[in-house]
Amino acid sequence: MNIAIVGTGYVGLVSGTCFSEMGINVTCVDVDEKKIESLKQGIVPIYEPGLETLVHKNARSGRLHFTTRLEDVLDEVDIVFTAVGTPPDEDGSADLKYVLAVARTIGQHLNHYVVVVTKSTVPVGTAQKIKKTIQDELDRRGVQVEFDVASNPEFLKEGAAVKDFMSPDRVVVGVESERARHLMARLYKPFMLVNDRMIFTDIPSAEMIKYAANSMLATRISFMNDIANLCERVGANVNMVRKGIGADTRIGNKFLYPGCGYGGSCFPKDVKALIKTASDLGYTMRVLQAVEAVNNDQKHILFEKLVAEFGSVDNLRGKTIALWGLAFKPETDDMREAPALVLIERLLDAGAFVKVYDPVAMDECRRRLGDKVTYCHNMYEAASDAHALLLVTEWREFRVPNLKVLTKVMRQRIVLDGRNILDANELQQAGFTYLCIGR
Repeated sequence: MNIAIVGTGYVGLVSGTCFSEMGINVTCVDVDEKKIESLKQGIVPIYEPGLETLVHKNARSGRLHFTTRLEDVLDEVDIVFTAVGTPPDEDGSADLKYVLAVARTIGQHLNHYVVVVTKSTVPVGTAQKIKKTIQDELDRRGVQVEFDVASNPEFLKEGAAVKDFMSPDRVVVGVESERARHLMARLYKPFMLVNDRMIFTDIPSAEMIKYAANSMLATRISFMNDIANLCERVGANVNMVRKGIGADTRIGNKFLYPGCGYGGSCFPKDVKALIKTASDLGYTMRVLQAVEAVNNDQKHILFEKLVAEFGSVDNLRGKTIALWGLAFKPETDDMREAPALVLIERLLDAGAFVKVYDPVAMDECRRRLGDKVTYCHNMYEAASDAHALLLVTEWREFRVPNLKVLTKVMRQRIVLDGRNILDANELQQAGFTYLCIGR
């Protein structure tokens, strides 16, 4: 089977690489000539554990190819995936210009039956727009070519994307015909040999499932952050509360960890898009509006705690503040909507000097912030001469810091733990002021 995947970001590159690992002939397409040339040379543009090894392996085997021209391979493929970006417009709606541009290219060059599959996160109804765009181009050419559209939303977690793709907990596919269903089942068969987890639906339901899933997870995070903030005010321990409610099998223990807000490429964008979709149809997503508001506030929580500790915003002027973690989550260099960006902006506005360290996101931070902050080679260099240390991303190497070293290098022993991963008793016994979320 031959497939093409348009877009070589997280979704497209991971999907194409993992399909090729299962013996499928894959061509990854991107209009960015520099990116494609780098991929041909074995340079992977994103950090994702295990991905680079698989890209090299399958490119060498001749199963994974890269090009800038979809039209050059369209006659050879059975399925075309669209995995291009759908950035939010100012009103929160998903921008479909890249998705529809792919559809126009397909319509302008299609000569045989294919299934056009949307993997990008798109609003309900997008598949029909894609179908119309392709058909309009076929009509302009005066040709009749059969094709199907389908929806196959991705559920990959950054930092575990390869594992998620190779061992999915479900594969959702929305189709309109048995022919498309058969072809998609054949494509995913190698992933379903032990346990068939394919869920076939109509296309609008498949499109909605992606938004609903991410919005539910975002809701759990904002709910726990709300509970954590209340726990501080009533004297409860949110970690004990989390364990107590998570033991209820109806609730479960996933996504119940409070912190300094969610970020990334999915949750913020998808919550906004679902709110906008409802608004366009005259309906108000009241719960999701609250989810978004809580998360926006939560990204300021560490700054507010720091101000309270120092007495006022003015007292931060001239102080050196260290940040451990920049990416929105561990095992990725992605800083889109990262809480660290909000925190750094507030600190700089207050006149503080900011020193940062992240295991993999330093280059991304430099790209975004330039020389506004000081970049350090390790966690202890960042903490050196700091009046306070703020832990923002829960990387493993931050979990058991050497307190003797911190005691020596820090100017003041103040630690704010935005992810509740440090041992409060150890820090306090070592003479640190320890502040966290919900305790």
